[in-house]
Amino acid sequence: MKPLSVILDARLQSGASGGVESVVIGLASGLSSLTDSDERYRFLTYEGQDDWLGPFLAGPCSALPIAAPSAPDARPAWRRAASRLTPRPLRRAARRVLRPTLPPPPSDGTIEAAGADLMHFTFQNGFLTAVPSIYHPHDLQHLHLPAYFDSEERRRREVWYRALCAQAAMVAVTSSATRADVVEHYALPPDKVQVVPLAPVIGAYEPPGPAEARSLAARLGVPAAFALYPAQTWPHKNHLALLDALALLRREQDLIVPLVCTGAHNAFFPTIARRAAELGLTDQVVFLGFVSPRELRALYALARAVVVPSLFEAASAPLWEAFLAGVPAACSNVTSLPAQAGDAALVFDPHDVRGIADAVARLWRDEPLRTALVERGALRVRAFTWDRTARHFRAHYRRLTGRLLTDADRAVLAAPPLL
Repeated sequence: MKPLSVILDARLQSGASGGVESVVIGLASGLSSLTDSDERYRFLTYEGQDDWLGPFLAGPCSALPIAAPSAPDARPAWRRAASRLTPRPLRRAARRVLRPTLPPPPSDGTIEAAGADLMHFTFQNGFLTAVPSIYHPHDLQHLHLPAYFDSEERRRREVWYRALCAQAAMVAVTSSATRADVVEHYALPPDKVQVVPLAPVIGAYEPPGPAEARSLAARLGVPAAFALYPAQTWPHKNHLALLDALALLRREQDLIVPLVCTGAHNAFFPTIARRAAELGLTDQVVFLGFVSPRELRALYALARAVVVPSLFEAASAPLWEAFLAGVPAACSNVTSLPAQAGDAALVFDPHDVRGIADAVARLWRDEPLRTALVERGALRVRAFTWDRTARHFRAHYRRLTGRLLTDADRAVLAAPPLL
């Protein structure tokens, strides 16, 4: 039998700053280290737009570049029809009604021509193919927090998620909580949905030394002591409640906790910036936007605490990263976060501003507590490595394509979920 050939979806433009590319980087790092067998892993990328991934590809891993999609030459008929209507609100309403919710597109033949035995869709998107596939829906936030999505996006997610889950030989999720959600909502056979926990992506980045970390922080203009929240400015990341908590501490306890926020600024960021200004926090909160991996590692190395007030997470990358970096953390008590935190982080209700403020104050003031949390966090995250994740997926790759399983493969597949 020919060597197993797996293609992983990494079609992302250079400079992208969402969270899902971290999964791809971690997988590339982990799979690149698996040199004890003859499998080949190729990452489907856009030509000239894969510089973010290249440094993590080695050994059995390589890029499979394809041409980036070009903009369409003409507007579709539904958009042309809507554009003829006046006034503008009527045009907007017509676009919402007329725009079709299209299913995932068919494969363009690239992976079939490349001889793929398995296609691993690492993003929430994908395409239709007869090649066996693994699909990551990541989470079903659009069902639980529908107000954060317009009706068109909710429809699109439902159409795409259902089609790609139905097509997949296996649906991969990061936690048992997400597994239960996906199995129930899409009526999938329970054994089709498998938990494969991910690891902190900063584990794939080379850490800077203390002097370099201080130099990078100085260049970014961050204070000497600060709390860190790495997250894009999506509404569900709950920056607003965290700002309210900081203002409460400043007002009632005269406690000023500088906050550094990283992550791409999207359409909700102006709302967050306005709230910070209204609360008088512009001198206390730094919004850095997207930072490089080395800069992020430097910020973790220097942070006094990490706070994750998110309203919804399949699993929190910043929480794992805090544990790995040796930073005490506090997080929300929603979805899988309490299970992920265990006894290694303070846990609060993300809707309770005073509860968030109390957790921040304890982290900031209580050095013995910080020391204890750091020790527990190191123990908690020890089992979550990209090598383990890569070996877990390799076992599934072999299982789904009828390859011979090793004793190690059978052991990892039979083990209960870590999260």
